[in-house]
Amino acid sequence: MSLLIVGTTALDSIKTPYSENPRLLGGSASFAAVAASAFTRPHLVGVVGKDFPARYINLYRRHEIDLSGLQRAPGQTFHWSGEYEVNMNHRRTLDTVLGVLEHFSPVLTPAHTRLPYVLLANIAPAVQSRVLDQMRRPKFVMADTMDLWLNIALPDLLSLLRRVDALVLNDGEARQLAGQDNLINALPCLHRLGPRYVIIKKGEHGSILSGPDGLFLAPAYPLKNLVDPTGAGDSFAGALMGYLASQGGAVKAHLRDALLHGSAAASFCCEGFGLRRLAAAGHAGVAQRVRELRKLTAV
Repeated sequence: MSLLIVGTTALDSIKTPYSENPRLLGGSASFAAVAASAFTRPHLVGVVGKDFPARYINLYRRHEIDLSGLQRAPGQTFHWSGEYEVNMNHRRTLDTVLGVLEHFSPVLTPAHTRLPYVLLANIAPAVQSRVLDQMRRPKFVMADTMDLWLNIALPDLLSLLRRVDALVLNDGEARQLAGQDNLINALPCLHRLGPRYVIIKKGEHGSILSGPDGLFLAPAYPLKNLVDPTGAGDSFAGALMGYLASQGGAVKAHLRDALLHGSAAASFCCEGFGLRRLAAAGHAGVAQRVRELRKLTAV
């Protein structure tokens, strides 16, 4: 079963204390789609400018990502530049150029509107809502967000949350949105905003799933070599939704396994700059790390 992914397609310039890599393929939709492609055929909806390199289009195609929803507009592709400290939990934005993303308004094809699984990857909540306006009763919709939208577009985000099945966000965003310092106390507040399922990302400390069947704690895959965490959260969400789409049936029967697949995909993302390591991992690589995670957590 196919998966619709709507989000940003970007060129990222990443600087760490050890290396500098300009104009890498990035964006929430890019990371999510490549991660999801290990399990299903993702349909990517986004926008790029005239400067978007052909080699990145070829990378999408090698992963059998449907690009019928990828718009090419006059102007510059969305570009983000950031610098990480030695402790890669800390980074700062050096520059952001919205380019063609500033006026992006997705228009879905008839085929897109009928897809059963939808990942609203990190992008403005007003754009995410316009996507849902065009969908025909999807089976399962998950939305990702970030602190920027909590700060500048909270009414749009709150309106969106009443329409989605699941929300994924990091621990700082969960505390901010719920107005609670304790994450366990924050979860009921987040559910009251609309989503039946809430997934809180905690980076190297794994993730928390909250839903009608209670809590589930998923570990992060332990890494010896952290290179670039950019896009790890997007990879987590993409693999999670890709796995769900590949399984079909009742979503709740597969959600816990989906979190483990998300953790495994995110670990590959962190081991290389941009999409390099994740793109090379494939289904076999992710499946092997999921098996390892199961062994690590067995009692």
